[in-house]
Amino acid sequence: MTVLQRIENKIYPITTIILLLVVWQFVVVFWHIPKFILPSPIKVIQALMVNFPVILDHTEVTLLESVIGFNISILLAFLLSILMDNYPIIKKSIYPLMIVSQTVPTIAITPIIMIWFGFGMLPKVLLIVLVCFFPIAVSLVDGFEKVDREYMNLFKTMKANKLQTFLHLKLPYAMVHFFSGLKIAATYMVMTTIISEWQGGVKGIGVYMVRAKSAYALDQLFASILVIVIISLIFIYLVELCSKKVTHWKQRGV
Repeated sequence: MTVLQRIENKIYPITTIILLLVVWQFVVVFWHIPKFILPSPIKVIQALMVNFPVILDHTEVTLLESVIGFNISILLAFLLSILMDNYPIIKKSIYPLMIVSQTVPTIAITPIIMIWFGFGMLPKVLLIVLVCFFPIAVSLVDGFEKVDREYMNLFKTMKANKLQTFLHLKLPYAMVHFFSGLKIAATYMVMTTIISEWQGGVKGIGVYMVRAKSAYALDQLFASILVIVIISLIFIYLVELCSKKVTHWKQRGV
């Protein structure tokens, strides 16, 4: 991709966002829409600046819960996917249950988790693990299974043992699939944390949103949504950056 193409790919979405914000501002001002119904973009930015210390305090809690749950999800996904790849009976036993677990809505199971584990950090982390674990684990299992048979045969002729084959062939090959699942999980991560904080909590951006909604302070509510969007984009960008570093051989077409 040339530099010009990269610039064009960035200009189009940025221009669209600016146009939408201009239309939004015009509609609110022209029709004199009250702030408690629909605040203008300028009011949202003002609310973010005025309440930034409070929002930042809540955001730190949400970030901590998200990162802990996300890291646990990655660890569990790696362990279980390796077991499922090496022992077919484990895959036959667990894989269907993993799929069934994804049919349960997060918002439906959240109150149950809260009743069992209280309103602290633990239930939030558990919910993040339940949601983020699945796409990561499935991507890894899929990556392990799709290793080219010719490469596997080559490693066998070279007398490579299981560990050597895994470390030098299957794991690097599965990394492309792993980061695809990781990007999906990164988008779910913050959203799940917010939903769990809506259901109950002492601090967090979700708690702040509930309080802003109860006070009809929609400018603060939109400000918190803006923060959530920025956080999610940062996480996705970091995953994409790590993906390019780890799978550099794939980027070069090897």
